Amino acid sequence: MPTMKLYFPGGRYHATPWGHHVNEGLIEWPPSPWRLLRALIACGFTTRHWIEIPPMACSLIEKLALVFPSYKLPEITVAHTRHYMPYIEGKDQKTTLVLDTFAKHWRGEADHMLIHWPCVLTSDETALLATLTHNLSYLGRSESWVEAELIPDASISLETFDAIPCQHDGQHDQRQEQVSLMAPIPANYYISWRKEQVDDAGANLGLQRGKSKTSEKLLRKQVELKKSLPLNLIACLTQDTACWKGYGWSHPPGSQKVLYWRPSQPMRVTAPRRIGHPELPAVKMMLLALTTPSGNKSALPSITRTLPRAELIHKALISKLGNGHRVNCPELTGKDEHDKPLQNAHRHAHILPLDIDRDRRIDHVLIFAPLGLSGEAQHAISSLRRTWMKGGTNELQLAIVGKGDMNDLSRISTRIGPVISCLIGPSKIWTSLTPFVPPRFLKKTGCRNDLIDQVRTELTSRGLPNAAVNILPLDTADTRYLRHFVRRRQRGNLPPQDACFALQISFCQSVAGPISLGYASHFGMGLFVGTNPPCTPA
Repeated sequence: MPTMKLYFPGGRYHATPWGHHVNEGLIEWPPSPWRLLRALIACGFTTRHWIEIPPMACSLIEKLALVFPSYKLPEITVAHTRHYMPYIEGKDQKTTLVLDTFAKHWRGEADHMLIHWPCVLTSDETALLATLTHNLSYLGRSESWVEAELIPDASISLETFDAIPCQHDGQHDQRQEQVSLMAPIPANYYISWRKEQVDDAGANLGLQRGKSKTSEKLLRKQVELKKSLPLNLIACLTQDTACWKGYGWSHPPGSQKVLYWRPSQPMRVTAPRRIGHPELPAVKMMLLALTTPSGNKSALPSITRTLPRAELIHKALISKLGNGHRVNCPELTGKDEHDKPLQNAHRHAHILPLDIDRDRRIDHVLIFAPLGLSGEAQHAISSLRRTWMKGGTNELQLAIVGKGDMNDLSRISTRIGPVISCLIGPSKIWTSLTPFVPPRFLKKTGCRNDLIDQVRTELTSRGLPNAAVNILPLDTADTRYLRHFVRRRQRGNLPPQDACFALQISFCQSVAGPISLGYASHFGMGLFVGTNPPCTPA
């Protein structure tokens, strides 16, 4: 007795029940026997290159049509997308709403469907069914990808099947509900039924022989009836939908409605459970490219909006993280599993907007986390495809350029590599690329909490050497534009005072970057660029 195992690699199943409109938002669940047999026949034409259905395949299909299959259903959630399809009405082009409803699968170990036909096949028929099943690529609409195979009966237990045909004397409970599915009638029943229909038409024709007009009309009806009824069940299964609808049939000839018991809540209309992502090795950095849909570089945000741009990207990453579910990802959230700030300060992610081509517009974003970016964080970053500019009108597109450590990113390209090397490569001299905003109120007297002391404290908190460090404030033509940067966060604490500085820090020995100090340093402020080797700030 054949048992088919179906798996949906795309995680979606699209199929509208017979007799329903697509905009009703219904899913044919489980797939009807009629749909399954038509899919097998279509697979034979497309993959076995049938010109006509061979006798062996006819025998196989007719045996499967004799019985009603049983199903073991996976766990699913109902979802839909909305599309406004254009159409022409007169001289005007309008749009109409079309719903695309689908069953969302979990894609886990148990995310497969079993279909069991209680019939006995010959070895040749079993081999043909195994071939057709293996070549089956979709079920329902073409976007419902499937991977299918036949499995031995010894590996299944029919007691676990939860969608079975209704029996007149069968028992059920409140955990089950009835659903109507389309199924074929047995081949011999269809031939008898077709003969009865044609004979009845002929009998009516004989009764009206005396009336010429009526008999001519009935004769045409008899001819149309013979044309509308395929010769056998196989022809019914291969008939195009538009054909039988054109003859006025409400459902395909050779088909019948069969009641099935299935679980009373087979499809949940809730958010699906979160799927674990494959383990990825942690990386320190990820580089993203920022562009507009038109590719116009002059439409990119100004480098002076580094802080709000980084905040928007961080907000989008948090929304992507876990897809609405709470997860423990301290490198992006900056909080531990108890929702408390991390004690090892500044080990979580720094979102650093960059101006690679030095036109004072943000074209890349470097995400750097000394703690390391886990697989969850990498997936959230990789799934971020767009962000928005001020006012929420202009769309910006994001794409992953590279990830890894300093050596990996410095080898990306001859245009990007040298700039990234200056940001993350070892250097003794570091110059402000974005303004340094003091994290505490600057005192005018005494040495505590003055500018130099706050910079040294920031270096210490990040594990950088602060002994014999020379800190020099700068005021040149290349650094004066830094005063135009946005220096207040949209959300979070405000800076103690509205002040910013351009600095040059000289270490006794080369240190590796990125170096980002002061207020909002995790959002691009206080970023420094190495000048050993020489690298001019944007």
